[in-house]
Amino acid sequence: MTSQTPLPVYPDKHLLGIAGLSPVDIDLLLNRAERAVAISRQPEKKTSTLRGRTQINLFFEASTRTQSSFELAGKRLGADVMNMAVASSSVKKGETLIDTAITLNAMRPDVLVVRHQSAGAVELLSQKVGCSVINAGDGAHEHPTQALLDALTIRRAKGTIGGLTVAICGDVLHSRVARSNIILLNAMGAHVRVVAPSTLLPSGIAQMGVTVHNRMDEGLEGADVVMMLRLQRERMAGAYVPSVR
Repeated sequence: MTSQTPLPVYPDKHLLGIAGLSPVDIDLLLNRAERAVAISRQPEKKTSTLRGRTQINLFFEASTRTQSSFELAGKRLGADVMNMAVASSSVKKGETLIDTAITLNAMRPDVLVVRHQSAGAVELLSQKVGCSVINAGDGAHEHPTQALLDALTIRRAKGTIGGLTVAICGDVLHSRVARSNIILLNAMGAHVRVVAPSTLLPSGIAQMGVTVHNRMDEGLEGADVVMMLRLQRERMAGAYVPSVR
């Protein structure tokens, strides 16, 4: 695809999750991402796509890569980007998520990029504002942009996603990335395996269209792609594994 090839417009106002996206929607977003990759390799990386638009990054959870990536993306697209420091905001005084949404909406931003520790919080916020909302991770629910990035990486390495066998290994129970990847990979025709001890697998995971393996050697056999998930100790209320060694 050349930089001059016109692309269709993404049909939805928000990006709250992979669930609900069609394969056509996913391909559209991946094709746009391919164009962004090409632009990022040019000497002049800044475009005017979002000139005059305001993007607010609202992260209630710690983040390095995701927040930095959204800030850089917004600036390269020409937007005015503001990072809201939640630790020093009125949230620390007891302001609710809805109150925060109403306050920010009054500033008339064009895009809110939100990460929150509670599943469903980003969708709730999207119902209270008039701008577009992008989910940068909500609890253990979804992380759609990470799944899209993973899909782009797979497509660039393998040429396609459909028909591949992808093994997702590790802390599937607490991973919003795993959930979004499972939904996306299934939608694109991949064969998905999850590989983890039973204590790190959510109840009913097989109903998501995956094959379950508790042994690493069995789960990795014949896989085209392997995704490794870290132990999310910050989401663990108790001991899910007998030892961290």
